[in-house]
Amino acid sequence: GLELPIICCLDDLPQGVQALLVISVIHFLCTAAKPVSSLVELFCEYFFLSVPRIEVPLTPAEATDDGVKDPPLDANETSPQLRLPSDPTKVQCWDPATLQHLGTAPAMTKEEVDELCSKAARAQKSWALTTYTQRRMVLRTIQKYILENIETICRVCARDSGKPKVDALLGEVMTTCEKIRCVNSNGEQWLERSYRPVGPMMMHKTAYVEYVPYGVLGVIAPWNYPFHNMLNHVISGLFSGNAVVSKVSEHTTWSASYFTRIVKAALEAHGHDPDVVQTLTGFGECGAALVKCEDVDKIIFTGSPAVGRKVMSGCSGNLKPCILELGGKDPMVFCDDVKIEDVVPWAMRGCFQNSGQNCCGVERLFVYESIQSKFLSAVVPKVKALRQGVPNAACGHNGDVDCGAMIMPAQLDIIEALVKDAVDKGAKLHCGGKRNEALNGQFFEPTVLSEITSEMRISKEEVFGPIMCVITVPNDSDDECIRLVNACDFGLGSSVYAASQERGMKIGNAFRCGMFTVNDFGVNYLIQSLPFGGVKESGFGRFAGPEGLRACCLERSIVKDRIWGVRTSIPPAINYPIKAGKGLPFGMSLVKLFYSEGLIGKLKGIIGLIKNS
Repeated sequence: GLELPIICCLDDLPQGVQALLVISVIHFLCTAAKPVSSLVELFCEYFFLSVPRIEVPLTPAEATDDGVKDPPLDANETSPQLRLPSDPTKVQCWDPATLQHLGTAPAMTKEEVDELCSKAARAQKSWALTTYTQRRMVLRTIQKYILENIETICRVCARDSGKPKVDALLGEVMTTCEKIRCVNSNGEQWLERSYRPVGPMMMHKTAYVEYVPYGVLGVIAPWNYPFHNMLNHVISGLFSGNAVVSKVSEHTTWSASYFTRIVKAALEAHGHDPDVVQTLTGFGECGAALVKCEDVDKIIFTGSPAVGRKVMSGCSGNLKPCILELGGKDPMVFCDDVKIEDVVPWAMRGCFQNSGQNCCGVERLFVYESIQSKFLSAVVPKVKALRQGVPNAACGHNGDVDCGAMIMPAQLDIIEALVKDAVDKGAKLHCGGKRNEALNGQFFEPTVLSEITSEMRISKEEVFGPIMCVITVPNDSDDECIRLVNACDFGLGSSVYAASQERGMKIGNAFRCGMFTVNDFGVNYLIQSLPFGGVKESGFGRFAGPEGLRACCLERSIVKDRIWGVRTSIPPAINYPIKAGKGLPFGMSLVKLFYSEGLIGKLKGIIGLIKNS
């Protein structure tokens, strides 16, 4: 047989090849060792650098469940007003569950917005020079405070947004802690230079992309999760070297003061300028001023498609980039082979957590025809058993509830109209369907509707309330399920439950949406290495994951010499003034040399270069 020469040692190789081999091995070892080295450095940082404890003063309303002494309004006589004609310069803050007055905050003017954004821009100059270790220390300090004050944060969230403390724990505290953990563990790696291949013509060059802080991020946060929705972008923004200016919702303005104090105390504890984080309070004109402010470099907006379009229009004036997360009409699918007792808890959690006020909450529950009757028999009694009420132990209540209040008063009217339209057009109402008149606050009863059809507004419009809409998948058809799911203007998240994961994946892969989970719900957001966002009316752009962190940065392309002394020069044949009759043939030969796939083509290129040099 054919015998091949065997190289027994390095000495058998030519010296040039030896040098190349040694360089390659060293490069490989350095590249392979870098993740391990980074992990060891991070471990040492966490082990040896202690995190200070910060103290944040609390008001009575923040410190205790029954700390608000103002008497509740009588819902039968009046409703809470966010802006009083007698005092239009203030935002009036209310507890949506008890209708107690919580205080006021300034309705900021354009001049006040510009001033705070200018302060943030100045503070960002020094913050951009901090190391990742310094940024992690600030986030670790916030994390430590959260862990030591979980119940206080849950209480404040419950008071301002009407959600039960357990919902605050899951949707506000846990998600924020995971965000900090994920960004601290992975953020530096995600923002490292991204080296790119250069091609044969530029083999003497090194090319990479670096992620540079934008400067000032303007955030317009919604009202459904006041703690997390503000901290979410503060975490990403600070870690990526930006200042963050957040305009909080007028519906959950009261809690923003406490949450801002936490962040500023963490910055001050490490000697940083607290002006790098600012909070704006006010109404629509305040948000519009933030969008148009020249000191703000990018806008991140979460809210309705209608307002999102206004934000995008405002950004267009000076071509300011924006991220729009505009809600959804998320489907949850139960195939005919699921176990009813296994999926009912997920339907309950998906529809009724935070009283349905979730961007990625379940708004359309697709149940295959052969199991729908059994499913409804199992789920309706559970929905009827839900305890609704005041989430804090205040005003004579014990706070032991499953469902809380609606944050926005107008949402009650919207939900009521959607339910009425559905019932008038043939939907079956199993329970709920109206305001909870036994309670004084802004409560809508947990509701189950079935026999939903495409003619009903509730099948198309975002509900954002405690409504379970059951839609029949006829003939247990996977194809018809896919058609029904995609017949929607929104495309945020989705989930499919099936006995076979392969079947679930096949169905879900056909959905037009930004996120999909098989045999689970909502876990995308607890995996903060994944980007969050949607398509169609659900908006564009992403936050979370490397994509979201890099979205806080300007992507800057860099090219430099790979080897000292080796630089690009312009060949005489194409240098100005170009030699007559030489420039074009020389250029054509150059293209043939580098891009011909065959050896003959490359040889012709070399010959042409020699002839036309």
